[in-house]
Amino acid sequence: MQSPNRVLGIEGGGTKTDWVLAMPAPAPESASPALALVPVQSGRLGPANLRLTPDPALSALFAALPTDPEAVGVCLAGCATDADRARLFSLAQRRWPAARIRVGSDRDSALAAAFGEQDGIVVMSGTGAAVHGRCGTRIEKAGGWGQLLGDRGSSYVIAMQGLRRVLSQYDLSQKVTPFARTLLETLHLRELQDLVQWAMQADKMSVARLAPCIVQAALAGEPEMLEVLQSEAGALAEFTRAVAGRLGTENPAVRLFGGTFCHHPSYVALFNYRLSVLLPKATPELCTESGALGAAWLAFRDAGGLPPETAAEQTSVPGIGPENLSEAATEQTHPGSVGMDRLSPEALVDLFLAEEPRVAQALTAARESLLAALLLVTRALENGGRLFYAGAGTSGRLGLLDAAEIPPTFGSDQVRAILAGGTSAMVHAAEGAEDGSADEALSREGLAAGDVVFAITASGRTPFALSALRTARSLGAGTVLLSCNPRRAKTVPEWDVEIDLDTGPELLAGSTRLKAGSATKAALNLISTCTMVRLGRVRGNRMSHLRVTNAKLRDRAVRTLLETLALSPEEARNRLEAAGWDLARCLAGQ
Repeated sequence: MQSPNRVLGIEGGGTKTDWVLAMPAPAPESASPALALVPVQSGRLGPANLRLTPDPALSALFAALPTDPEAVGVCLAGCATDADRARLFSLAQRRWPAARIRVGSDRDSALAAAFGEQDGIVVMSGTGAAVHGRCGTRIEKAGGWGQLLGDRGSSYVIAMQGLRRVLSQYDLSQKVTPFARTLLETLHLRELQDLVQWAMQADKMSVARLAPCIVQAALAGEPEMLEVLQSEAGALAEFTRAVAGRLGTENPAVRLFGGTFCHHPSYVALFNYRLSVLLPKATPELCTESGALGAAWLAFRDAGGLPPETAAEQTSVPGIGPENLSEAATEQTHPGSVGMDRLSPEALVDLFLAEEPRVAQALTAARESLLAALLLVTRALENGGRLFYAGAGTSGRLGLLDAAEIPPTFGSDQVRAILAGGTSAMVHAAEGAEDGSADEALSREGLAAGDVVFAITASGRTPFALSALRTARSLGAGTVLLSCNPRRAKTVPEWDVEIDLDTGPELLAGSTRLKAGSATKAALNLISTCTMVRLGRVRGNRMSHLRVTNAKLRDRAVRTLLETLALSPEEARNRLEAAGWDLARCLAGQ
């Protein structure tokens, strides 16, 4: 993939949105990710918190930015879930349809600006606040629960705590302090009751803008306001220690981000002092790199602007890549369906029935790779590992469907699914999410070396699915790729198992929910069912670990017990009732 020459980075929060247009730097001499790019244009716009800003306002904000970048990184506060990322990706793609898009949260851009690919902890304090740490593919977080439940250490909480102290002082002394007068003058109010009414109606950003008043009062000797700053800086230091502990490090690199730190050196000093007590070996520094530059760096990296050692990991031989998807077998025109729109109902049915044997042929031809996948998955689950399906669109939905059937059918929770766009994409199309990364979803699941990631991608090139495999390989987990495109680009080195189901062109060109979908579902059924058989969760040809949750399943459990143990229906039901309808327990007790 050719490295982009014009990269746009956007980082938005509750107070402002920074953006930068950058170009690749010639032979950077530093490991700093920001120095991989040279800013050529930058600016600042209004707030863009994804949870607080409606789509029309975000579209208007994007409309004010450069029109012709080759890659765009958009990282906004409030972008926390797969559904959030799908929404943001759709908005960005609408604005820059020809660009490679990378979306994420302000955490992603902060980590990128501070550390690039390296490990460390970022402490963010602006309108909101949170602490995020990374070690390899593992991400840990503390704080950042929003202004109602958390955001300790943020400008908003500092301001609110200051306002509460002012009112408490009045309740105790019935006197309006000089600082309270200053606050009223700042807000053009006359009485404390006016301040109460203002606070009840003010939005988060308006409250946060009072934080500098609290800081100034603390510096002027107001003990109550100094206590506020010490408390909030201390909370962030406590969170930092907690994140470092979960990451297993005593000497983390710590970078401070956000306007609260950048505009108030005294707040930085309070944080650093408290952290030096809690985590003496930590190395905190104020990060002056723009988070927008971090967002640009992420887009630059994902679009092919990789350092040599990283690019080598994604080398491919000539074949089907993201830039020439049209050559994929699944995208070709089927010669037998060219005039399909003019066929009679009878002819349409015959056309589809005649095509179905291709599914069985594709599965038979892939027998050896299906067997290899079965053995790999069985070994992992026998040793306590888990199987993770990962995919987007139809492929991802098929993985989620198979995973959802395992607990009720076999009583096992070892099979999971990661779907681009989140579980809501099961019923609401979020196809734009396929260009995102599976890293965060797998991190939340605690992917480990004993697990297996099974990527499902009909074309063999879906970024979401391939990112899941790369994450698995980096952790030493097993890797399986299933595609319906034998002409796809092959990775170097190959994944542990590669299954290519040659289902050929679809009758409806590119609609992989047809033959490709049928073959994929059959392959997943085969591997998961045979794995459960090998794990002892089948007795004869019956579900020995069935979870009994309704009348139909109670009847099935009774029949299984009476046929397996030669009991009467009454005896079988009595045993099951006595065991709390635990069929496996009844069978084990004979």
